[in-house]
Amino acid sequence: MGHKALYPGTFDPVTNGHTDLIRRAAGLFSEVVVAVAANPSKQPCFAQQQRVDLLNEVIQGVPNVTVIGFSGLLVDLAKQQQATVLIRGLRAVADFEYEYQLASMNRRLYPDLESVFLTPLEENRFISSTLVKEVALHGGDVSQFVAPSVATALSQKFQSQGK
Repeated sequence: MGHKALYPGTFDPVTNGHTDLIRRAAGLFSEVVVAVAANPSKQPCFAQQQRVDLLNEVIQGVPNVTVIGFSGLLVDLAKQQQATVLIRGLRAVADFEYEYQLASMNRRLYPDLESVFLTPLEENRFISSTLVKEVALHGGDVSQFVAPSVATALSQKFQSQGK
């Protein structure tokens, strides 16, 4: 339990799958830092600070979890945060190859950082931020995939864009 874990991602938007992994990681590690990547190459739907704010709202009440924004190299953040564990989620077998490559690169760059893979609960296995945004963009109900505050933010975002 004494390890500090880092759970990085774009979280655009945070889904029930992300929340599930955060809560489970909080039960495994003494401290979990959820790191929201700026990642402008992905052209996020929400600004980084809004993603941080939504995550803070969604994980409210989990005492050993902190949410921060970051840009730059993940291993540099891990060193800065003195994290020794990197949490990554695997939804499907297809995710594994990419995550394995990342874990190998991260290990080469920062040997003290160990990657730990968690799988979501069955009901969250198919949920991705991309799919949630697509459903919301077309006016679909995403309330079963995200927290109420996130569903509201998505609805407001796409209404304001005239979609």
